[in-house]
Amino acid sequence: MKAVIQRVSAASVSIEGKEKAAINKGYLILLGIGHEDDETDIERLANKIINLRIFSDDQGLMNLNLADVQGNILLISQFTLHAKTKKGNRPSYIHAAKPEVAIPLYEKFEQQLTFLLGKKVETGEFGANMQVSLVNDGPVTIIIDTKDKK
Repeated sequence: MKAVIQRVSAASVSIEGKEKAAINKGYLILLGIGHEDDETDIERLANKIINLRIFSDDQGLMNLNLADVQGNILLISQFTLHAKTKKGNRPSYIHAAKPEVAIPLYEKFEQQLTFLLGKKVETGEFGANMQVSLVNDGPVTIIIDTKDKK
C-alpha cells in the first residue's frame, strides 16, 4: 500500500459537483492499493498513520499525533499512486490492484482507521471521478509505502 498523508486545516471531496465529505484539521490520505497488498499492510499502515507525530506542539515542534489535536481523516482511493513511468509517456498501472481486490482492502483500511481513531473516517467513493480540495497546513506531506522496508 502506498499512502500520501497531507496535514490539512481543511479538505473536502466532491463527486459530480456535490460535496460528499469534508473535514477540518487532520489528514487527507490518498491511498493506493497494489496487487501484492494484503491485510498485514492494513494494520501496519493504519498504526503508522494514527501514531504519526506531525502536528506542532506549544514549542512549534512536530510532536503531536492526530488524537492529540482531535483531528479528522478524509480517505481517498487513488490507484494512480502505483503508476510506473519508466517507459514512454503514458503511465502504466499494472501494479495497482483490480477493484475486486482493492475495494475490500480499502474498506478494511477505513474500518481500521475508524477503530484506531475512535471516530468516523470520511471518504470519497472508490472508482469515482472525484474533485479533492485541501488546504495543506505547513505544507506537511508524508509518503509511506508498506513495501519499502527501509
